[in-house]
Amino acid sequence: MQKTKKTMTNKNHQSSSRVYVLALLTALSALTFMDRQILAVLLQPIKQEFGFSDLQIGLITGLGFALTFAVLGIPLGRLADRKERRSLIAWCRGVGGSVAALGALATGSGGLTASRAGAALGDAGGGAASMSILADLYKPHERSRAMSVFGVGNAMGALLALLLGPLFAEWWGWRVTMVIIGVAIMVLSLVLRLSISEPVRAIAQVISEPQDGRQQAKSAVALIWREPVTRFLIVGAACVLIAGISIGAWNVALLARRFDLSLKQAGTISAGAAVLSVSGSLFSGWLTDRLARSDVRWQIRIPVIGTSLAMVLGFGYLLVGSDMFMLSMACMLIYSFFTSWWAPATYAALSLVVPTERRATASAMVLMAGALLGNGVGPIVAGWLSDVLNTVAPGEGLRYAMAIMMCTLLPAVWAFYRALQHYPGAYRKAHAPVAVAA
Repeated sequence: MQKTKKTMTNKNHQSSSRVYVLALLTALSALTFMDRQILAVLLQPIKQEFGFSDLQIGLITGLGFALTFAVLGIPLGRLADRKERRSLIAWCRGVGGSVAALGALATGSGGLTASRAGAALGDAGGGAASMSILADLYKPHERSRAMSVFGVGNAMGALLALLLGPLFAEWWGWRVTMVIIGVAIMVLSLVLRLSISEPVRAIAQVISEPQDGRQQAKSAVALIWREPVTRFLIVGAACVLIAGISIGAWNVALLARRFDLSLKQAGTISAGAAVLSVSGSLFSGWLTDRLARSDVRWQIRIPVIGTSLAMVLGFGYLLVGSDMFMLSMACMLIYSFFTSWWAPATYAALSLVVPTERRATASAMVLMAGALLGNGVGPIVAGWLSDVLNTVAPGEGLRYAMAIMMCTLLPAVWAFYRALQHYPGAYRKAHAPVAVAA
């Protein structure tokens, strides 16, 4: 009896401990994403102060982030697979927050671009390592829900940026706003480093060929990319992120221009969309775990369904007439609910088919693809298209540019469908019993 009580106490302690870790990682992710999104909210005052074009704004919001992630994403992912992830997350998030805060001193595009590099450092070192920790803390049948909660951090960050960004900018200006967010990231990074312990890594389910550290670093990306299911999941995620990040970067400005709204009004509407994105992420994580228990194919069917519906609704939002405000808003809000369905299921699927020693690297590949194409290509191309199309359709250039970017959801649906075809076999292979030599 005493032994049973002790076992139950240990289980309750482990459960509360992992919930705390999940909450802390999610909160830190939210603040990092808030910093990443804050320029999208502050575009108008920054554009007015410096006289930037839409193309210049796209370069600022995308280039610094994308280049930094391109250089650091995979190496930091490999580091997370081999070293202590707790310290890696704290250092990368903390240093990234400090660099982002220094963006308040910017006197032109160079300083603002450098501040986005700080946000990229936080994501490159913190995102993949966080998902690796969660994969070790949560069992396979709980993993999509855990990833959905962690993924809520991005939506919560966008929500905080949309709600608090305009208020802070109105009270103290955009420079002080950037300092507040950067300092908050630094403080929470320190809390994480001091209050959680490094979890024990799960035993790898697939035995790798014996290699030295240098060979492993060179071959990890190739091994992950070689598998069709992981390759198509990465492609699908990258295509979704091109559309999603482009819309996220420009939506406040689009609402303000198209419907003649104030910055505060546009931010409030976008905040409502962020709330629905949070709801969609949580719901899809719960739904995936529930359905995948009876058929593992639901792990990928959910991204296929969610992305398909998001594509239709996204086009509805952007292509209905400007005089149909309520219909346009309804399409945007429902689009926001479905556009986040891909993330929890995809990251959980990667953790279920990729060997333990390459999990963080696989997540880093998704994040890097999103950074290069979503952050790097998306906002820049959208800004360039907006400037070009404004000469043809004055006042409508940004809307048509967003509609063009939305087209990337079509190859995303195709890639997720192809991943679905390969997933059952990859899942069986990863979870097959491993023969141990006597």
